[in-house]
This record gives sequence, C-alpha cells and structure tokens, in this order.
Amino acid sequence: MNYLNPIYTERRECQDCYKCVRHCPVKAIKIEGGYASVIAELCIYCGQCVEVCPNNAKRVRDDLPQARQLLTSKRRVFVSLAPSFVSEFPDWRPGQIIRALLRLGFAGVSETALGAQQVSAHAAAALATHPGRVLFSSACPTVVTYLQRHRPGDSARLTALMSPLLTHCKLLRQQYGPDIGIVFIGPCIAKKLEAAAHPELLDVVLTFADLRRWWEQEGLAPGSLTEDPGDQFVPERAAEGAWYAVDGGMIAGMKPVCPVNDASFMAFSGIRAIEKAIDDLEDPRPEGSLFLELLACEGGCVNGPRAAKRSGTAGKRCRVLRYGQPPPVALPRPPRLDIRSVVPVATAAPLRFPDSQLREALRMVGKFSRDDELNCGGCGYDSCRAFAEALLNRKAERSMCVTYMRKLALKKANALLQKMPSAVVIVNEALRILEFNAAFARLVGRDPLPPEGGAPLLEGVLLAEVMPFAPLFHSVLQSGQEVLERDLRHQNAILHATIFTIEKHSVVGGILQDITEPAVRKEQVIRKAREVIQRSLATTQEIARLLGENAAASEITLNSIIESFTPAKPEEPRQEKDWRTLYKR
Repeated sequence: MNYLNPIYTERRECQDCYKCVRHCPVKAIKIEGGYASVIAELCIYCGQCVEVCPNNAKRVRDDLPQARQLLTSKRRVFVSLAPSFVSEFPDWRPGQIIRALLRLGFAGVSETALGAQQVSAHAAAALATHPGRVLFSSACPTVVTYLQRHRPGDSARLTALMSPLLTHCKLLRQQYGPDIGIVFIGPCIAKKLEAAAHPELLDVVLTFADLRRWWEQEGLAPGSLTEDPGDQFVPERAAEGAWYAVDGGMIAGMKPVCPVNDASFMAFSGIRAIEKAIDDLEDPRPEGSLFLELLACEGGCVNGPRAAKRSGTAGKRCRVLRYGQPPPVALPRPPRLDIRSVVPVATAAPLRFPDSQLREALRMVGKFSRDDELNCGGCGYDSCRAFAEALLNRKAERSMCVTYMRKLALKKANALLQKMPSAVVIVNEALRILEFNAAFARLVGRDPLPPEGGAPLLEGVLLAEVMPFAPLFHSVLQSGQEVLERDLRHQNAILHATIFTIEKHSVVGGILQDITEPAVRKEQVIRKAREVIQRSLATTQEIARLLGENAAASEITLNSIIESFTPAKPEEPRQEKDWRTLYKR
C-alpha cells in the first residue's frame, strides 16, 4: 500500500484493460510495463478509476487503523459527518446513527453542514463585495485540485475561503478545545488531501464504506439500536447546510442572505460538465457578479465515489432537501469564524508539444497521415493526438494502440508466412483464397508478385481453379475437423498435405510439403528411420517382457514339482526349556 496517496494500484490485479485511462477526466494514469498507476501530481482524486476498475485493482487507502489509534490516544474524538449521510443510510434514523458512532468510542457527532452554513454566509458577502466578477465555489476539494493542476488560469476565481469541512473542524475546536481529535466520515476520497494539508484541524478521513466495515467488525447494527433522548448532533443540528450534498444546495442556502438576483447563480456538477461550462468565461461582467457552484460528482456529494449507490439521484435529492429544511424554531448560530484562506499557487500547466513532435510520436505507432488517425479511443484517449501527447509525456506505451498492435501482428504473421518453405494457403467458406505465400504460387504455377498497384493475382480465386485438392478443404470445412493429413500426387511431385481448421466451418488453412525435394526427402528418411528404430525398441522390450514372464512362470512350476516329489524330513523332538535355569544364568 502507498500511504502517501489516497488512491493506489494493486499491480497483481491490474490487467491492462485501459478502462481507468478511458474514464479518468484528466488522464492522470501512467501505463508502464502494462500496468496502470496513478500520477499523484496530476490526480484530482475524483474516484472515477476506483469506480470503473473491473478487477478492483484501483484501491482507496485504508485509514481505519489510524481512526482506531486516534480513539486511544485522544481523550475526546468527535465525528464530522457529511450531509450526504441522509441518502447513504435512508433506513436509519439520525439518532440510531449517532448511537452507533458513540458505541465506537466517539465523544460526539456533529454535522459537517454546520461548517457549510458558515461558508455560505462568507461566500454571499464575497459576492456582494466583488461586483462584476466571476467567482467559483471552493467547497469541493476535487474541483479545487482540478483547477489548480489542470486549469491554473481559472484557479484565481476560487473564493478564498476554507472548505465546509475545514470550517467545521475550526468550529469544533473553538467549541470543545484545540486538543480534541476529529474524524470526518463521508463519501469523498479527496477529503484525505485536506487532512494531509491541514493536520492541525483534521486528523483522519474515513469513507462510508470504512464506517460500514467498522460497524460490521464490532458487531453493530445501527438499525437495531434504540437511541436515547441525548443522542443528538452537537453542538446543534444543521439546517440548510445539509443541502450542500446536492448540486445547487449551496446556492439555495446563499440566496436568502445575498443581495443579487437569480441570474447571478449557476450550478454545475461533474468534471466534464464543469470543463465545458467554464470554457471561454470572461471577466469582468458589467451587468453584475456571477457565482458558480461547482461539484465534481454528478448530482452532488450524494453520488460521491465511496457512496454505496451512485444512482437514484432524484430520490437522494428529495431526502436531502426534506432533511435540510430549517427547523420551526430558529436555533442560535455560533459566531461567524474567520475562514479566509489563501488559494495555493497554481501548478504549471501540462506540457504542450509542437506539431512536429506529435507527428513523430504518431509515426512510432504507424500513423503517417491524418487518414491513419482513426481516433477509435481503444487506448483510452479521446484522439490519436492526445495519445501522442501521452507518449511524449511518458504516460503511455505504444502497445496501447489497438490498430498499431493489429498491424504489427499482421506484419509478423505475413513475414512468417512468406518465409515458410512449404506452400501455405488459407480459404474461406466459399473456398476462395484469402491468404497464400510465394511457395504456394510457385506450386500452382502462378506469379507470386502482383502487378504494380494491383491486388495479389490469387486473392479471391476459387481454390478448385488452381489445384485439384479443393474437396479435401471442403471436407474439413463441412466437418469442422481439426486436422486432416494426406499424401497426394501433384504433377511430378508427392505432397504431404496438412489441412486444418482456423475458424470452424468458416476458414480453413492448408500446408503442402513436397516430400520429393532432396531436403524434405532427407528429412522424411530420417523421420521414417526414427519411427522404425522406435518400433524395433518397442518390439524388443515386449519380447523381453514376455520371455521374463515365461521364465518366471516356468521356475514356479518346476519348484512346485520338486517340492511334491521330495520326501518330508522327520521332525526333531522338541526340548522343554527350564526357564529357572536360564534365569539363574
């Protein structure tokens, strides 16, 4: 396990299917030696590769042991529970979930949505104080990482605020003391990056999958627990902050306190949708400010990468919106925190290569013109040019190109076919010639080389038109027989024919060897001599076995005759032994 990166590859399970490359929105996958590994500097930890890997080779770092250790090393440890718990555990009451978490040893359970409410208030103030600007929400760590690593020019539009999780951690430490431990539990993998970047605020990040495993290990079934009246969220229950779990939820919480119109808000979810949405977006906007709520997971955090079910978005959305309704009596809000944050310096944009280098990389995989660029996507990249960039960036290997490998295999097969001294021919179900080598063309008296610019002279010709053995091929086609061998006379030569099935009832091949040629004749003589020697040895061994068995049987018979004619010896009188004498001795 790689303890530095939240996502790693179990190489023994990776089977170079390139599915992770195909689904990674930022192509942060490196293929080396046939194995796919995550490039930590490019990864945004959206979890797509984990979700689509057919063989469970992409895995999420297990931080459950650290959470267990934290409970033993800290006097009090609190849970920051993601607002998507409402859709993750629809069959359990909040009190039952709290009771099950307290049974694990936590001192209290609080909603991350409390931090979200603080972020909404600060974001609304920022929007009001920055007229004519375009601002992006910084609530989703995956989106923040995506902009910093892959669109550095757009990262300056992020609101300079802490995420809801870090804000919540700051609130809890202000409320219960700086020495408490905090464990976040939710569907997000990228939150593990926040824990690594801010250990002074957040200790451990667990996923919902980790929590289910923990409960199972402890034999806890939340649905069977009876909660006490005191099993409540601390320091209070969240209200509209719970809407952060769905796309548009942050905007819904900002509108009541933001003095701008509805046209100033937009929400987009999914990295590809975000990419399309922010292309060619310009500042300033004289007609007013614009705030974009951006979430990496389609539909919002309810479909996070470690959610139990990444579908049924409409039903999840309804449950979250119902739960997040403000309570009938307004609860006192904690004082607003200072959650200003410095947006980290954006990393350099990925390397771009000139067209000449791209063309050279394409030639390495047999693509010499635009017509050769099929853009089939078999390598996992959207176009041949994108694949060429990956080759130059040392993220990809030539073997990933399906058309290149197919052409390479055909070249090798054709080279082997043409170098064979025996005549080779392959026919289809209509007994028309598909493939042949020069030795076959010479055997049937045709020119092996086609006219310039033309097709091979024998391609598509009926086999019966060039040689009289077509019925044998037809017989193998009809019967599906694996191999048929015959010695045939053709003109002044004797041919040893081996006819075999390539595709049952569809394609048949034949190898025709002239056994009258000196080299072949010598080989045949040697083979026949070896067969005679083997048969002779087998015969000798059989004779020896029979002689041995006969001699053994004769010996047994003679011994029995001797014994029957030999007089019996008189028995000697038995002497009684005096055991007392023996004892004295």
